Parts: sequence; structure tokens; C-alpha cells
Amino acid sequence: MITTRRAFLAAAAFLAAGSRSLLAYATPATSAPQAAAPTGPYTLPPLPYRPTAIEPAIDAETMTIHHDRHHRAYVDNLNRAVAGLEVPADVERLIADLSKIPADRRQAVRDNGGGHANHTLFWTILTTPGEGGEPGGALAAAIERDLGGLDSLRAALSRAGLTRFGSGWSWLVVDDAGRLVVTSTPNQDSPLMRGGIVEVEGTPILGLDVWEHAYYLKYQNRRGDYLAAIWPALDWAEIGRRYDAAIAARTNGR
Repeated sequence: MITTRRAFLAAAAFLAAGSRSLLAYATPATSAPQAAAPTGPYTLPPLPYRPTAIEPAIDAETMTIHHDRHHRAYVDNLNRAVAGLEVPADVERLIADLSKIPADRRQAVRDNGGGHANHTLFWTILTTPGEGGEPGGALAAAIERDLGGLDSLRAALSRAGLTRFGSGWSWLVVDDAGRLVVTSTPNQDSPLMRGGIVEVEGTPILGLDVWEHAYYLKYQNRRGDYLAAIWPALDWAEIGRRYDAAIAARTNGR
């Protein structure tokens, strides 16, 4: 009986200690002050709609975490990476020529500058599913000419996203010849990056985020389901505006 009682008391003490240990990991510390976000030339743009606006394609919780935490982290880390440097206020100009960044900071700027630019584009080319219309005007003609039509574009974007191993992006790009090309990049690389960093250089007008943080809460490992669900949420008026701007910039030699 004594042995049993001792065993019981020992087990209770072990469980109590384990519970305290688990609570230490599960409960965030409240005594330590939160580090202030670094100031710098780059800021987190607000979502251009409510987090619920893209449902059911993307749920509100995913949108909130994706924007408020992931995108914010890219902005904060980018500001740390460029601290003390003279850099352009436009993040797209920053990442277009990474050779101007000191070698010891270049990878951080590539990762976080790309993350900031890519997500800033991503939010703007989405709308409430079913309200994005269809491509029109010069964009529709270019899709037909360069890619064989809208169905072919959809299949190519999905294939690019599904075959991108690990994390990355699926893109519709206006290349340097002024033609539409579907491509993908790893991590937070962007077609804007010059100097042989990416396979297709040019101006992205549509980007689909295939990092797991973009879809995992709802779709888990079903990336294909996410890519299918997001198609009706594309804002073709905005994508068309971006196409027109890219062609105009190329025509004007910018």
C-alpha cells in the first residue's frame, strides 16, 4: 500500500510538472515588451477589401493571417535589411536590380523585397468570386494570340503552380518582347528580378501564391483545389489594367 501511494504521488508530481512545462510553451509571455516594428521606406499596404471578401475561395482567417502576419513580416524584415542604405521607395525598382545591394544583404532583400512586392500584387488581383468578369480588350487578344485562349491560360497557370516544388508562385508575365508567358518562381523570387535570377524576366500582371500559408488552413495539402477555387476570384479588370500599363511602359522605353 505504501509503494502504491508513493507511486501515485510521484506520478501526480510528474504530471503537474509536465502541465506547467506545456503551459510555458502554449502561453505567450506577457511580461516582455514587444519589439517595435522597424521603421523604413517600406510599409504594409492595407487589404483593399474585407478579409471575408474572397470567400469561399479563401477564408477570412487565412486572409488575415496571410496579410497581417506573413506580409507584415516581409515588410519588417526588408526594412531591417535596407537600414542605412539609399534605396528606391518603390519596392519593384528595388528588386529589379539586386546587384546594387551590398552582397551581405542581397539575399535578405531578395527574399523579403520579393515577398513584399509579390504579396502587394496578389491582393490587388483578387475580388469576390464571380465578380471579376472576364479578360477583355487588348488583354483578351493577347491571351488568344500568345497562349491559345483563356482555357489554355487557366491550365497553364494551374500546371505551373502544381509543378512548383515546395514554395513559390505561378505567374502570368509580359516578357521583354511584349508577349504573355506563364512561368513559376521558387520562394519569393519575382519575374521583375534581372540578371539571370529567374527563368522569365518581365512584368508580372497576375501572380498566384502557392506557399502553403496561402491555402493550408482550408485546403491542407490540396494545392490543386486551391488553384481551382481561386480562378473565379481573379479581377480581370485589374489584370487588364496591369497589362495595358506594362505594354505602355515597354512602348515608352521604361
